[in-house]
Amino acid sequence: MKVVVMSWRDSQHPEGGGSERYVEAVAEYLARAGHDVVIRTARYTGSMRTSRRHGVTYSRAGGAFTVYPRGLMALAMGRMGIGPLRGMDAIIDVHNGIPFFATLVADCPVVLLSHHCHKEQWPVAGKVLGRIGWMLESKVSPRVHRNNQWVTVSIPSADELIELGVPAANITIIRNGCDPLPAAEVVAPATHDVHLVTLARLVPHKQLEHALDVVARLDRETDFHGRVTLDVVGAGWWEDKLRARADDLGLGCCVHFHGHVSEEYKHALLERSRVHLMPSAKEGWGITVMEAAQHGVPTIGYRAAKGLQDSIDHERTGLLADDFDQFYAHTVRVLQDDELRCRLGAAARDKAAGLNWTATGASMETVLKQSIVRG
Repeated sequence: MKVVVMSWRDSQHPEGGGSERYVEAVAEYLARAGHDVVIRTARYTGSMRTSRRHGVTYSRAGGAFTVYPRGLMALAMGRMGIGPLRGMDAIIDVHNGIPFFATLVADCPVVLLSHHCHKEQWPVAGKVLGRIGWMLESKVSPRVHRNNQWVTVSIPSADELIELGVPAANITIIRNGCDPLPAAEVVAPATHDVHLVTLARLVPHKQLEHALDVVARLDRETDFHGRVTLDVVGAGWWEDKLRARADDLGLGCCVHFHGHVSEEYKHALLERSRVHLMPSAKEGWGITVMEAAQHGVPTIGYRAAKGLQDSIDHERTGLLADDFDQFYAHTVRVLQDDELRCRLGAAARDKAAGLNWTATGASMETVLKQSIVRG
């Protein structure tokens, strides 16, 4: 079976994140299972037009916007037996806000992969583009793909698709896996500080300002004066805004922006942390919740983020808040109650241990084969 995955970016892209990790874990499983897998994605500075990694071929062309029309053109050429996408048996169309609308040109089954709806994120694109994007996602795509198979990663995300008009019978939930801990042991410098951590792309909808505000308020209102440190792990175009916010709050020595770090050092930072803060406005699942959980570190997030209601079991593996005041109160509660923190962390670790990418990939393989049989 030849599978083509249409994705606007891959994990090596400067703005790559959890969605791309999911796509590539599935692609690598399919390649190990003997299938021919091509990920069609955008180019970025320093990228190659064609490359191969872990058995998967990467075909790149176009930028942030042109990746879509150029991807459709490549699919049309592949249908005619020309180019790297020729010989397709199935297509996974990754629906990051908008899909490639591969079903319009394909002559094989197209499975839509949507991590979550993007209503809360479209305003960042600007007034006009945001409205167009949300219209395509909420109105056009559900109609065009009303007969396609859909895959999403959590129950809340499936509910959102149903609200947009996607038939419930056409939706399969395939949850994220979890990477094994790095074999190489790296230890972050030991300190006497109380360490909080957040792992995320530095973009507006992650709302990392809330994590900064938590640290500032802890310093003002608790007996942790000067002992709380926030490790911000990740990079993105919103970093300057966050640094400015930290300076305005007087957190120069309390917040460390680590940028992109190695997997080993990322896990070292998680290991020394007490709480993982995830104030994101929207998540389909939240891979970093499970990465923290592997170290027995509970996550505090927002219930309105939807997917976190699935990755965090409230009061069992972490805590969910309805607003910032509750987000802050949960943080204080976990930091001051060692028994609670250990209980939540132990249950979170157990939950993470039950997830793996093999199960995720196998489930996607089943969906693809069933789609081919149905024609």
